[in-house]
Amino acid sequence: MRRPFALLAAALLVGAFAVPASAADGGDGGDGFTIEDPRITESSGLAASRLHPGVYWTHNDQDNGPYLYAVDGATGKTVARVALSGVGTPRDVEAVSIGPGNRIFVGDIGDNLGGTWPHVWIYELPEPTELRDQTVKATQYVVKYADGARDAESLVVHPKTGRVYVIDKNEDGGHLYEGPAKLSASGTNVFRRAAPVGLWATDAAFSPDGERLAVRGYLGGLWYDWNGGRIQRKGRISVPLGQGESVTYTTDGEKLLLGMEGARSPVRAQDAPGGGGGGGSSSSSGGSAASGDDGSGGSTLKVGALGLAVACAALFGLRRLVRRR
Repeated sequence: MRRPFALLAAALLVGAFAVPASAADGGDGGDGFTIEDPRITESSGLAASRLHPGVYWTHNDQDNGPYLYAVDGATGKTVARVALSGVGTPRDVEAVSIGPGNRIFVGDIGDNLGGTWPHVWIYELPEPTELRDQTVKATQYVVKYADGARDAESLVVHPKTGRVYVIDKNEDGGHLYEGPAKLSASGTNVFRRAAPVGLWATDAAFSPDGERLAVRGYLGGLWYDWNGGRIQRKGRISVPLGQGESVTYTTDGEKLLLGMEGARSPVRAQDAPGGGGGGGSSSSSGGSAASGDDGSGGSTLKVGALGLAVACAALFGLRRLVRRR
Protein backbone atom coordinates (compact mmCIF):
# COMPACT_ATOMS: atom_id res chain seq x y z
CA MET A 1 0.00 0.00 0.00
CA ARG A 2 1.08 3.54 -0.53
CA ARG A 3 2.56 5.46 2.41
CA PRO A 4 2.23 9.17 1.51
CA PHE A 5 3.57 10.55 4.78
CA ALA A 6 6.40 8.03 4.99
CA LEU A 7 7.44 8.69 1.42
CA LEU A 8 7.40 12.44 2.05
CA ALA A 9 9.44 11.97 5.21
CA ALA A 10 11.96 9.88 3.31
CA ALA A 11 12.32 12.51 0.59
CA LEU A 12 12.84 15.30 3.11
CA LEU A 13 15.36 13.33 5.09
CA VAL A 14 17.34 12.22 2.06
CA GLY A 15 17.74 15.88 1.18
CA ALA A 16 18.60 16.82 4.76
CA PHE A 17 21.30 14.19 5.03
CA ALA A 18 22.75 14.45 1.54
CA VAL A 19 26.52 13.87 1.64
CA PRO A 20 29.04 12.78 -0.97
CA ALA A 21 28.72 9.13 -1.97
CA SER A 22 32.19 8.31 -0.71
CA ALA A 23 31.18 9.39 2.79
CA ALA A 24 27.65 7.99 2.94
CA ASP A 25 28.02 4.72 1.05
CA GLY A 26 31.53 3.61 1.88
CA GLY A 27 32.70 3.74 -1.74
CA ASP A 28 31.63 0.52 -3.44
CA GLY A 29 28.93 -0.44 -0.93
CA GLY A 30 30.87 -3.29 0.71
CA ASP A 31 29.04 -6.60 0.53
CA GLY A 32 25.73 -5.09 -0.57
CA PHE A 33 24.03 -5.41 -3.94
CA THR A 34 21.34 -3.83 -6.10
CA ILE A 35 18.12 -5.70 -6.88
CA GLU A 36 18.05 -5.76 -10.68
CA ASP A 37 14.70 -7.42 -11.42
CA PRO A 38 12.28 -4.81 -12.86
CA ARG A 39 9.36 -6.77 -11.34
CA ILE A 40 10.64 -5.98 -7.85
CA THR A 41 9.73 -2.35 -7.21
CA GLU A 42 8.55 -2.55 -3.59
CA SER A 43 10.99 -4.88 -1.84
CA SER A 44 9.50 -4.96 1.66
CA GLY A 45 11.28 -7.89 3.29
CA LEU A 46 14.59 -9.72 3.08
CA ALA A 47 15.78 -13.11 4.36
CA ALA A 48 19.13 -14.82 3.83
CA SER A 49 18.84 -18.39 2.62
CA ARG A 50 20.77 -21.03 4.58
CA LEU A 51 19.91 -23.69 2.01
CA HIS A 52 21.33 -21.62 -0.87
CA PRO A 53 24.26 -19.53 0.46
CA GLY A 54 24.47 -16.07 -1.08
CA VAL A 55 20.77 -16.05 -2.05
CA TYR A 56 18.22 -13.67 -0.49
CA TRP A 57 14.45 -14.00 -0.54
CA THR A 58 12.37 -10.88 -1.05
CA HIS A 59 8.87 -9.90 -2.16
CA ASN A 60 6.88 -6.88 -3.22
CA ASP A 61 4.65 -5.00 -0.84
CA GLN A 62 1.88 -5.61 -3.36
CA ASP A 63 2.16 -7.80 -6.42
CA ASN A 64 -0.07 -9.34 -9.07
CA GLY A 65 0.14 -12.65 -7.23
CA PRO A 66 1.57 -14.34 -4.10
CA TYR A 67 5.21 -14.36 -5.20
CA LEU A 68 8.63 -14.68 -3.59
CA TYR A 69 11.83 -13.82 -5.44
CA ALA A 70 15.22 -15.47 -4.87
CA VAL A 71 17.94 -12.89 -5.56
CA ASP A 72 21.62 -13.71 -6.04
CA GLY A 73 23.60 -11.47 -3.69
CA ALA A 74 26.62 -11.55 -5.99
CA THR A 75 24.82 -10.16 -9.05
CA GLY A 76 21.51 -8.77 -7.76
CA LYS A 77 19.71 -10.87 -10.36
CA THR A 78 16.63 -12.99 -9.68
CA VAL A 79 17.39 -16.71 -9.93
CA ALA A 80 13.88 -17.96 -9.14
CA ARG A 81 10.33 -16.71 -8.70
CA VAL A 82 8.17 -18.88 -6.47
CA ALA A 83 4.37 -18.65 -6.57
CA LEU A 84 2.50 -19.69 -3.43
CA SER A 85 -0.51 -21.96 -3.88
CA GLY A 86 -3.07 -22.85 -1.23
CA VAL A 87 -3.45 -19.25 -0.02
CA GLY A 88 -5.93 -16.51 -0.76
CA THR A 89 -5.21 -13.16 -2.38
CA PRO A 90 -2.55 -11.31 -0.35
CA ARG A 91 -3.46 -7.86 0.97
CA ASP A 92 -0.23 -6.25 2.18
CA VAL A 93 2.81 -8.53 2.35
CA GLU A 94 5.47 -6.89 4.51
CA ALA A 95 7.97 -9.43 5.82
CA VAL A 96 9.76 -12.71 5.20
CA SER A 97 11.77 -14.84 7.61
CA ILE A 98 13.31 -18.32 7.57
CA GLY A 99 12.85 -20.67 10.49
CA PRO A 100 14.27 -24.07 11.45
CA GLY A 101 14.26 -26.72 8.78
CA ASN A 102 14.50 -24.12 6.00
CA ARG A 103 10.84 -23.19 6.39
CA ILE A 104 9.95 -19.79 4.89
CA PHE A 105 7.40 -17.62 6.69
CA VAL A 106 5.76 -14.71 4.88
CA GLY A 107 3.96 -11.98 6.80
CA ASP A 108 0.83 -10.60 5.11
CA ILE A 109 0.54 -8.34 8.15
CA GLY A 110 0.38 -4.77 6.85
CA ASP A 111 -2.68 -2.69 7.71
CA ASN A 112 -2.25 0.90 6.60
CA LEU A 113 -5.90 1.60 7.37
CA GLY A 114 -4.92 2.10 10.99
CA GLY A 115 -5.48 -1.41 12.27
CA THR A 116 -8.91 -2.20 10.86
CA TRP A 117 -8.50 -5.68 9.38
CA PRO A 118 -10.31 -8.24 11.56
CA HIS A 119 -7.31 -10.53 11.05
CA VAL A 120 -4.07 -10.83 9.08
CA TRP A 121 -2.25 -13.82 7.61
CA ILE A 122 1.05 -15.64 7.79
CA TYR A 123 2.06 -18.10 5.08
CA GLU A 124 4.52 -20.96 5.60
CA LEU A 125 6.22 -23.02 2.91
CA PRO A 126 9.28 -25.23 2.52
CA GLU A 127 12.21 -23.47 0.88
CA PRO A 128 12.66 -25.03 -2.57
CA THR A 129 15.75 -27.23 -2.87
CA GLU A 130 16.07 -26.23 -6.52
CA LEU A 131 16.14 -22.58 -7.57
CA ARG A 132 13.86 -22.24 -10.60
CA ASP A 133 10.51 -20.63 -11.33
CA GLN A 134 7.90 -22.88 -9.71
CA THR A 135 4.77 -23.08 -7.60
CA VAL A 136 4.98 -24.30 -4.00
CA LYS A 137 2.07 -25.19 -1.74
CA ALA A 138 1.94 -23.02 1.37
CA THR A 139 0.02 -23.19 4.64
CA GLN A 140 -2.04 -20.13 5.55
CA TYR A 141 -2.46 -19.09 9.19
CA VAL A 142 -5.06 -16.64 10.49
CA VAL A 143 -3.59 -14.19 13.02
CA LYS A 144 -5.18 -11.80 15.51
CA TYR A 145 -3.68 -9.73 18.33
CA ALA A 146 -4.86 -10.14 21.90
CA ASP A 147 -5.21 -6.36 22.32
CA GLY A 148 -6.84 -5.53 19.01
CA ALA A 149 -5.97 -5.01 15.36
CA ARG A 150 -2.83 -3.10 14.39
CA ASP A 151 -0.49 -2.33 11.52
CA ALA A 152 2.77 -4.29 11.35
CA GLU A 153 5.66 -4.76 8.95
CA SER A 154 8.08 -6.89 10.99
CA LEU A 155 7.88 -10.66 11.34
CA VAL A 156 10.67 -12.85 12.70
CA VAL A 157 10.98 -16.58 13.35
CA HIS A 158 13.38 -17.72 16.04
CA PRO A 159 16.04 -19.88 14.33
CA LYS A 160 16.16 -22.38 17.21
CA THR A 161 12.62 -22.63 18.60
CA GLY A 162 10.67 -21.82 15.42
CA ARG A 163 8.37 -19.50 17.34
CA VAL A 164 6.96 -16.60 15.31
CA TYR A 165 6.97 -12.98 16.51
CA VAL A 166 5.56 -9.75 15.07
CA ILE A 167 6.50 -6.15 15.89
CA ASP A 168 3.75 -3.64 15.27
CA LYS A 169 4.44 -0.36 13.47
CA ASN A 170 3.73 2.72 15.56
CA GLU A 171 5.29 6.17 15.31
CA ASP A 172 5.56 6.36 19.09
CA GLY A 173 7.18 2.93 19.37
CA GLY A 174 5.75 -0.53 18.98
CA HIS A 175 5.74 -3.84 20.78
CA LEU A 176 7.03 -7.34 20.27
CA TYR A 177 4.13 -9.78 19.96
CA GLU A 178 4.65 -13.46 20.65
CA GLY A 179 2.76 -16.10 18.71
CA PRO A 180 1.72 -19.54 19.95
CA ALA A 181 4.44 -22.16 20.40
CA LYS A 182 3.11 -23.76 17.22
CA LEU A 183 0.89 -22.07 14.68
CA SER A 184 -2.41 -23.74 13.85
CA ALA A 185 -3.90 -23.84 10.37
CA SER A 186 -7.35 -24.80 11.69
CA GLY A 187 -8.09 -21.90 14.01
CA THR A 188 -7.09 -18.35 14.90
CA ASN A 189 -3.58 -17.75 16.21
CA VAL A 190 -3.55 -15.10 18.92
CA PHE A 191 -0.36 -13.06 19.28
CA ARG A 192 0.21 -11.49 22.70
CA ARG A 193 2.18 -8.39 23.67
CA ALA A 194 5.55 -9.40 25.13
CA ALA A 195 7.83 -6.35 25.32
CA PRO A 196 8.09 -2.72 24.15
CA VAL A 197 10.23 -1.83 21.13
CA GLY A 198 11.21 1.83 21.03
CA LEU A 199 11.05 2.30 17.27
CA TRP A 200 8.71 2.97 14.35
CA ALA A 201 9.61 -0.46 13.00
CA THR A 202 9.57 -1.47 9.33
CA ASP A 203 11.42 -4.81 9.63
CA ALA A 204 13.38 -6.99 12.02
CA ALA A 205 15.71 -9.99 11.96
CA PHE A 206 17.20 -12.55 14.33
CA SER A 207 20.92 -13.27 14.28
CA PRO A 208 21.60 -16.84 13.07
CA ASP A 209 22.27 -18.04 16.62
CA GLY A 210 19.05 -16.47 17.86
CA GLU A 211 20.88 -14.40 20.49
CA ARG A 212 20.29 -10.94 18.99
CA LEU A 213 17.34 -9.12 17.46
CA ALA A 214 17.86 -6.23 15.04
CA VAL A 215 14.94 -3.87 14.38
CA ARG A 216 15.00 -1.14 11.74
CA GLY A 217 12.87 1.83 10.79
CA TYR A 218 13.05 4.65 8.26
CA LEU A 219 15.39 6.80 10.37
CA GLY A 220 17.40 4.34 12.42
CA GLY A 221 17.41 1.02 14.19
CA LEU A 222 17.91 -0.76 17.50
CA TRP A 223 19.44 -4.03 18.51
CA TYR A 224 18.61 -6.20 21.49
CA ASP A 225 19.94 -9.18 23.35
CA TRP A 226 17.23 -11.77 22.91
CA ASN A 227 17.62 -13.01 26.49
CA GLY A 228 15.09 -15.81 26.08
CA GLY A 229 12.45 -13.40 24.82
CA ARG A 230 12.94 -10.88 27.64
CA ILE A 231 14.67 -8.52 25.26
CA GLN A 232 17.33 -6.13 26.54
CA ARG A 233 18.17 -3.04 24.48
CA LYS A 234 21.89 -2.80 23.72
CA GLY A 235 22.36 0.00 21.20
CA ARG A 236 21.42 1.79 18.01
CA ILE A 237 21.85 0.88 14.35
CA SER A 238 22.33 3.51 11.66
CA VAL A 239 20.46 2.81 8.43
CA PRO A 240 20.50 4.14 4.87
CA LEU A 241 17.94 6.93 4.82
CA GLY A 242 14.88 6.77 2.62
CA GLN A 243 12.03 4.26 2.21
CA GLY A 244 13.89 1.63 4.23
CA GLU A 245 11.81 -1.53 4.47
CA SER A 246 13.99 -4.58 5.12
CA VAL A 247 16.81 -6.07 7.16
CA THR A 248 18.47 -9.47 7.47
CA TYR A 249 21.63 -10.95 8.90
CA THR A 250 24.02 -12.79 6.62
CA THR A 251 24.11 -16.50 7.40
CA ASP A 252 27.43 -16.19 9.25
CA GLY A 253 26.01 -13.43 11.44
CA GLU A 254 28.83 -11.04 10.55
CA LYS A 255 26.81 -8.50 8.55
CA LEU A 256 23.48 -6.79 8.49
CA LEU A 257 21.94 -6.15 5.07
CA LEU A 258 19.46 -3.26 4.87
CA GLY A 259 17.19 -2.85 1.88
CA MET A 260 14.96 -0.17 0.37
CA GLU A 261 11.85 0.08 -1.76
CA GLY A 262 11.95 1.28 -5.36
CA ALA A 263 13.14 0.14 -8.75
CA ARG A 264 16.74 -1.17 -8.71
CA SER A 265 16.73 -0.73 -4.96
CA PRO A 266 20.05 -0.97 -3.11
CA VAL A 267 20.80 -3.39 -0.30
CA ARG A 268 23.52 -1.99 1.93
CA ALA A 269 25.84 -4.02 4.15
CA GLN A 270 27.36 -3.13 7.49
CA ASP A 271 29.01 -4.99 10.35
CA ALA A 272 26.45 -6.65 12.61
CA PRO A 273 26.12 -4.95 16.00
CA GLY A 274 27.74 -6.99 18.73
CA GLY A 275 29.91 -8.79 16.18
CA GLY A 276 29.12 -12.05 14.45
CA GLY A 277 30.49 -14.05 17.37
CA GLY A 278 29.41 -11.64 20.09
CA GLY A 279 32.71 -9.75 20.03
CA GLY A 280 31.09 -6.36 20.65
CA SER A 281 32.29 -4.61 17.47
CA SER A 282 29.94 -2.49 15.39
CA SER A 283 32.21 -0.72 12.94
CA SER A 284 31.14 0.34 9.47
CA SER A 285 31.29 -1.72 6.28
CA GLY A 286 29.57 -0.51 3.15
CA GLY A 287 26.53 1.38 4.44
CA SER A 288 26.61 3.68 7.44
CA ALA A 289 27.06 1.71 10.67
CA ALA A 290 26.60 2.45 14.32
CA SER A 291 29.46 3.71 16.46
CA GLY A 292 29.99 4.97 19.99
CA ASP A 293 29.15 3.23 23.25
CA ASP A 294 25.44 2.94 22.47
CA GLY A 295 25.86 2.54 18.71
CA SER A 296 24.34 5.92 17.97
CA GLY A 297 27.36 7.77 16.56
CA GLY A 298 27.20 7.29 12.79
CA SER A 299 28.97 9.92 10.71
CA THR A 300 26.01 10.17 8.35
CA LEU A 301 23.73 11.20 11.20
CA LYS A 302 26.16 13.82 12.49
CA VAL A 303 26.63 15.42 9.07
CA GLY A 304 22.94 16.18 8.73
CA ALA A 305 22.13 17.48 12.22
CA LEU A 306 21.04 20.92 11.02
CA GLY A 307 19.22 19.39 8.06
CA LEU A 308 17.36 17.09 10.42
CA ALA A 309 16.08 20.02 12.48
CA VAL A 310 14.75 21.69 9.34
CA ALA A 311 13.24 18.46 8.06
CA CYS A 312 11.59 17.64 11.38
CA ALA A 313 10.04 21.08 11.58
CA ALA A 314 8.63 20.64 8.10
CA LEU A 315 7.37 17.15 8.89
CA PHE A 316 5.57 18.14 12.07
CA GLY A 317 3.95 21.02 10.23
CA LEU A 318 2.79 18.71 7.48
CA ARG A 319 1.47 16.19 9.98
CA ARG A 320 -0.69 18.86 11.58
CA LEU A 321 -2.07 19.83 8.20
CA VAL A 322 -2.83 16.20 7.37
CA ARG A 323 -4.56 15.59 10.71
CA ARG A 324 -6.77 18.68 10.24
CA ARG A 325 -8.14 17.28 7.00
